Amino acid sequence: MSDMFLIVGLGNPGREYANTRHNIGFRCVDALAARHSLAFEDKKRSKAKIALGNIQGYRVLLAKPQTYMNLSGGAVQGLAAFYQIPPAQIMVIFDDLDLPVGTLRIRPKGGSGGHKGVTSIIQRLGTRDFPRIRVGIGRPDTPMDPASYVLRPFDGPEEAEVAGAVERVILAIETWLTDGIDPAMNRYNGSPEDIAQRAAPTSLAAEDDHDS
Repeated sequence: MSDMFLIVGLGNPGREYANTRHNIGFRCVDALAARHSLAFEDKKRSKAKIALGNIQGYRVLLAKPQTYMNLSGGAVQGLAAFYQIPPAQIMVIFDDLDLPVGTLRIRPKGGSGGHKGVTSIIQRLGTRDFPRIRVGIGRPDTPMDPASYVLRPFDGPEEAEVAGAVERVILAIETWLTDGIDPAMNRYNGSPEDIAQRAAPTSLAAEDDHDS
C-alpha cells in the first residue's frame, strides 16, 4: 500500500470543453495545483495528465484523465495500480446536475448517480468505496437535453458561486488529507449558507465565553 493520495478531477480534454460545466473537476484540480505550486507534466501517464508533489505534508498525485469523460475509469485504474494507491486514498471530483450551482456533496463512497465518468471508475476499480466530491452545476431553467447542458459554460452571474465552490473544494481536500473524510464532510458539505449556519452557533458560543 502506498502512502500517496490520488486526487482526480473529471472532465473532457480539449480547449472547446475547458470552461464547460462538465469540466468542473478539471477546474478544481487545476486550482489545487496552482495553490500548492504543482505543475502538470507534458507527458501523459495512464492516459492522464498528472502532477506529483506534496500538500499539507502528504504525497499527492493530481490527475486529469484525457480519455473523455465516459472512459475515465481506465486512467484512474492505471494510476492506482502503478502507484499502488488503495480506493480509500482516491478522491474523485465531478459535476452534479441535481445540486444547485456551487453546492458541494462530499461522501466516502457511493454509487455514480448516473454520472458516466464515475460509473466508468466504479467498473474499472471494481468498487464504489472511494471518496468523492460532487460539485453542483444546477439544471437548466428551460427544457434542454442534459448532455447538451453540461457542455455549456456557466452563466456570468454563476461565476462567483462557482469560484467559491472551487475554493471550498480545495479546503475540503486539504482537510481530508490532514483530518479525514468526516471533518471534510462536516465543514464543507452543502451550500455557503449551510456552512455559515453550521458555523454560527460555534461563533456565538465563543463570543459568550469571551464576554464571561
